[in-house]
Amino acid sequence: MHAVIGDEIVVDQMHLGQPPRKGEILDVLGEGDTEHYSVRWDDGHVSMFYPATSSRAIHLAKAH
Repeated sequence: MHAVIGDEIVVDQMHLGQPPRKGEILDVLGEGDTEHYSVRWDDGHVSMFYPATSSRAIHLAKAH
């Protein structure tokens, strides 16, 4: 997974019936296979996130 600052990240939950977790990429750290992110989640919590197969980035268009 590759993302840039400002992209939305979506993490599908592993338990049936739970909604996906969503957040905004605040910073991109590392490169290639070690890329990870600082994310502000919908609940306001900020954490480091290391992507897994249950996550995806949504590239949001920026106005110029």
